[in-house]
Amino acid sequence: MSGLLIKGAIVKGERRDILIEGNRIKKIGVDLHGEASEVLDAEGMIAVPAFVNGHTHAAMTLFRGYADDMPLMQWLNEKIWPLEAKLTEEDVYWGTKLACLEMIKTGTTLFNDMYWHWRGVARAVAEMGIRAAVSAVFIDLFDERRRREQMRLNEELFAESRHYPSRVIFSLGPHAIYTCSEEALRWCAEFAQERGLLIHIHLSETRQEVEDCLKAHGLRPVEYLERIGFLGPNVVAAHGVWLSEREMDILAERGVKVVHNPISNMKLAVGAVFPYKGLKKRGVQVLMGTDGCASNNNLDMLSSAKVAALLQKLHQGDPEALPAEEALQMITSEGFRAFGLEGGEVKEGALADLLLLNPQEPALVPHFNLASDLIYAANGSCVDTLICDGKVLLRRRKVEGEEEVIEEARRVAHDLLRR
Repeated sequence: MSGLLIKGAIVKGERRDILIEGNRIKKIGVDLHGEASEVLDAEGMIAVPAFVNGHTHAAMTLFRGYADDMPLMQWLNEKIWPLEAKLTEEDVYWGTKLACLEMIKTGTTLFNDMYWHWRGVARAVAEMGIRAAVSAVFIDLFDERRRREQMRLNEELFAESRHYPSRVIFSLGPHAIYTCSEEALRWCAEFAQERGLLIHIHLSETRQEVEDCLKAHGLRPVEYLERIGFLGPNVVAAHGVWLSEREMDILAERGVKVVHNPISNMKLAVGAVFPYKGLKKRGVQVLMGTDGCASNNNLDMLSSAKVAALLQKLHQGDPEALPAEEALQMITSEGFRAFGLEGGEVKEGALADLLLLNPQEPALVPHFNLASDLIYAANGSCVDTLICDGKVLLRRRKVEGEEEVIEEARRVAHDLLRR
């Protein structure tokens, strides 16, 4: 026998059994008795799709609480980049394992990552059992020697990535237009196009980025990327706070996905509010992310979704600006769709990435509306059980080996500060 049979879960308000074979949901029905190697008693538990974190730097869990309440560029130049220069692959490995543990315990099974030491990230993701689009940071600082080194490294990593589980998705990570030369950006676009890869980039996060781009190129950031042939449906752009009407038109025309990171943007005071209404009107696919733990402090997607929904209502003076159901879709079905995966729904044929919620959590009582409860009331602690790729990773709020991950991550974080 193989597979997993979940008994008695609540699926869209109805008591159902869920039969999983391999990494797919094979059947949802009443009193199923299919062959399964494991039967999971989920009587009364609420089954929902797992969450997607559209933008983060997972190993920055090591920097949680290290540098807060500072302007973005000062924060980067004086705190983050100097410490990152000391990172080893082993540091990143444990920092990423801690991030995966936190995401598993708060309901996320897929995240979009950009960070140093790709091998450490990929190894951690493979071992922890969840999914990630993993990109190495590509920064050449407009230096030809560094650019060629980064190109060779990404070619090597792409070749190596084939030896990892399919849950580890290789992508390219040109950091931003202010850290990457035009030649680097063009190379990333061509390399990705030839191999069918995703590209993960920071875009229009600050007013300074826009002003510097206008001064250097006579164009705003999206216009500049359009001119050099960088944009396409394989591009996932994080932040997008400082966008003009014309830039939003271009993003829509090119099918670019944009990731809203509300908590990070608010904490770093980027000076504007994400233009959700304008992007939605144009049909741009919008995801949601936490950013790294140095600029958010946690990786709980329900917390980010709540802040996003409330921020849009306040900013637009419209209580319907970002409804709970829409916010929930952004972190579930829309997230999986953006990464080309058949998940984000509890239905037959979908990837078996799902959560079982504890109905006894006070935030889920009296439970009139699931989306409302999740977005406005609950947080990730309501997740009792998590299944990714057909395997149970969280059971009764416990992850196998979590004590070692916490201990080692704490050790390497403090060791890093002493170096």
